Amino acid sequence: MTEATAPDHGPLTGVRVVELAGIGPGPFAAMLLADLGADVVRVDRPGGPGLGIDPARDITNRNKRSVVVDLKTSDGVKHVLDLAGRADIVIEGYRPGVAERLGVGPEDCRARNPRLVYGRMTGWGQEGPLADRAGHDIGYIAVTGALGMTGEPGRPPLAPANLLGDYAGGSLYLVVGVLAALHHARATGAGQVVDAAIVDGTAHLTSMIHGMLAAGVWQDRRGANLLDGGCPYYGTYETADSAYMAVGALEPRFYAEFLRLLDLPGLEGAHADVTRWPELRARVAERFASRTRDAWTAVFEGTDACVAPVLSLREAPHHPHLAARSTFTDHAGITQPAPAPRFSATPATVRTGPARPGADTEDVARDWGVPGLVSPPSNPQRKASS
Repeated sequence: MTEATAPDHGPLTGVRVVELAGIGPGPFAAMLLADLGADVVRVDRPGGPGLGIDPARDITNRNKRSVVVDLKTSDGVKHVLDLAGRADIVIEGYRPGVAERLGVGPEDCRARNPRLVYGRMTGWGQEGPLADRAGHDIGYIAVTGALGMTGEPGRPPLAPANLLGDYAGGSLYLVVGVLAALHHARATGAGQVVDAAIVDGTAHLTSMIHGMLAAGVWQDRRGANLLDGGCPYYGTYETADSAYMAVGALEPRFYAEFLRLLDLPGLEGAHADVTRWPELRARVAERFASRTRDAWTAVFEGTDACVAPVLSLREAPHHPHLAARSTFTDHAGITQPAPAPRFSATPATVRTGPARPGADTEDVARDWGVPGLVSPPSNPQRKASS
């Protein structure tokens, strides 16, 4: 990458990433690396990934650049290997064996670049009885026990969108993995393969719960524990306008403040007596149902009762605290979460909107020193593959 085209912000400035286009956790992981300043080149396939979203609004492709390459042609494979030879990290999210069959697997790429970190993003992992099976977030979190912790007792578990598996158990673990491997590669000169499986990451997220289970302070059923909605002072309550408030008054002093502001005398010891939890829940629910969400938000504003309004996606950017911190930002007409976390010396920013497939081919060819990406008009075969 030339000095003139290096990203201006973020601690990963100077790191080069090749993303073999897919959907879900792979693109989000690559977006996070791009947000942090890495030069991420997304290798799109002809015709696009088939996600069904306007590329101009696919926020997970912000801060990236795109080239279109047909990996079913020999020229296309050569272009990707040329990029891998100049990259620090490659990310792919194919089923196990697909990248190898295409000729862009770990051994193919690392033969060009021994220092390369090759990150593999899958649901089931690169090996195991289900490795070759199709799947989605809900199935991955189901087998790890995480899905079974959600929802009310006696009712079906609740699917938490695809945040828990795809992004928490998948993308974030892939990013941690490739950055750790990059640190090792820079210290030793040897790259490696990172197998980031959503089932592994999601299971890892339940570590604290497994510790509580082993200690006998967690019941292996939903809606019966301190943090899963079973506790009446850790959950949600409906308000008079059919909205909701979230309550997390776990510690005694926060619980006392919660009761005071709700004006519920006589329940000071109910939090420690599970036989009184039904009574506590009923009285708290009755109080919340007597006022609107905004009215209760005003009551708890500026207190340590640990109560917050449950906001929608469109409401969240306007919350006073999030607005003050610029947790959300507007770029190219799209309101979106700002990069996270924050850095004192190398702040990350939204530099560019979503990369359009193939729009950056000439720039990437120049900056990465891969002139073959730009096909001569006189060679139709090369042109079709780039």
